[in-house]
Amino acid sequence: MVTPVSKTVLVINCGSSSVKFAIMDPNDGHVYLSGIAEAMTLPEAFISWRFGKEDKQKADIPNATHGDALKYLVENILASHPELLGSIVACGHRIVHGGEFYSEPTLVDDEVVANIEKVIPFAPLHNPAHLLGINAARESFPNIPHVVVFDTAFHQTMPPIAYRFAIPEQYYTEYGIRRYGAHGTSHMYLSQQAALYLNKPLEETNVITCHLGGGASVAAVKGGKCVDTSMGLTPLDGLVMGTRCGSIDPSVVFFLCDRFNMSVEEVKEVFNKKSGLLALSGISSDMRPICEGYEKGDPKCTLAMDMFCYRLAKFISSYYVPLGHVDAIIFSGGIGENCWEARKITCAMLKESLGIEINEELNEKALGRLGFEDGELSTPNSKVKVFMIPTNEELVIARSAMKFVK
Repeated sequence: MVTPVSKTVLVINCGSSSVKFAIMDPNDGHVYLSGIAEAMTLPEAFISWRFGKEDKQKADIPNATHGDALKYLVENILASHPELLGSIVACGHRIVHGGEFYSEPTLVDDEVVANIEKVIPFAPLHNPAHLLGINAARESFPNIPHVVVFDTAFHQTMPPIAYRFAIPEQYYTEYGIRRYGAHGTSHMYLSQQAALYLNKPLEETNVITCHLGGGASVAAVKGGKCVDTSMGLTPLDGLVMGTRCGSIDPSVVFFLCDRFNMSVEEVKEVFNKKSGLLALSGISSDMRPICEGYEKGDPKCTLAMDMFCYRLAKFISSYYVPLGHVDAIIFSGGIGENCWEARKITCAMLKESLGIEINEELNEKALGRLGFEDGELSTPNSKVKVFMIPTNEELVIARSAMKFVK
C-alpha cells in the first residue's frame, strides 16, 4: 500500500445487510483501501478488504452489526496503518433517498438525520441502513465532518411534467408523492465524463445515461441537468432489474390482493425481491449466469435478456422527447460495463429508428475497467455516439465530502 501523500476521505455505503467502505484521495481518485462487510447480524457475517491492489483479505465477524463492522475497520484493519487512519479528514455517506429536502451534498446534523428518517417510506430497504451507517460512523469517527450525498439530489432539476403523477394534487403537496429517481450520483458523474469524451462544454451536451446493475435506471441529462429519469417514487419503478419488476400496471396490485388474498406487504415483497431477472430467468438475479444461458439458447434466459434490453431501448428512445437531440448514450454499472450482449441487443433495437451503430468487435472487448480507455463503442456512421464509461460514485462522494473540510 502506498502511504497517503495527502488528505483522504472515507466513503461509506450501507445496505440492509452490508457495509461497503473505501478510503481514497479525492483529488486523483486513488483508492488506498476498499472493502465490504456482509451478512450483517447473522452468524456467517464476514468482512473482506484490500489495500490498493494487494490480495484481498477476509475475516469472520459473527453476528456483527453495522457499528461492529466499522469498529473492526478502525481497531483491526487500520490498526497497523496509523498513517492511513490519520489521513482521513472527512466521511462521505451515500444515501438513496432525500425526498425534496436536499438537492446538494449536506453536512450531517440532527435535522438531516430526522429528514432521512421522514422519507424512509420512499426507500424502506435503503434509508434505515444508511442511518445505521451514519450513527456508527459518527461514533467511530467523531472528530471529522460527515457528509451525506443523496441519489435523489441530481434529479431535483426535473420539471413538474416529468416528476408529477396524474393523481390528486394533495398527495403531492401534503405527502410528497412524486417521481424522485435514484443513482443520481452516478448519472451526474457519467454526464460529466461524457462531456469530456465529446470535447464539449457540459452546458452544451445532451446525453442519456444508463446505470445498469442489480438496480438500474436511465436519465435524460440536458446541459448537465437531469430532465427525466426512469425510477419513480421509490427505486422500484422503471427498468427490469435484478429482483425488481420495474414499471407495472398498478392494477396488478389490486388483482393479487383480491384474487390471492395477499397483503400489501406481501405484494411489496414479491415486486422488490422475487421479480425482475430472477423471476424471468428462473435461475438468478445476476446477469452473468443469464448471459451464459442466453448464449446456450435457454428460452427463459433469452426472455430475461430480451425483456431487459427492450425496456431499456424504449426508455432511451422516449428521452428524445425532453432532450430534442442526443449527443451520446452511456452504458455503465455492473451490467452496463460488463455485459456486452446487453449493449449489443439494446443498440440493435435502436439502429433502425435512431441510426445507432456500434463496433461489435470493440463492444465485446469493452469489459469494465480492463484496459478500455477511450470508452467509445459507436462506429463513425452512427448518428449518436455510444460510450461505455465505468461509473465512480465513490469519487463523487469523496469530492463532495472534501468540500466541507476546513
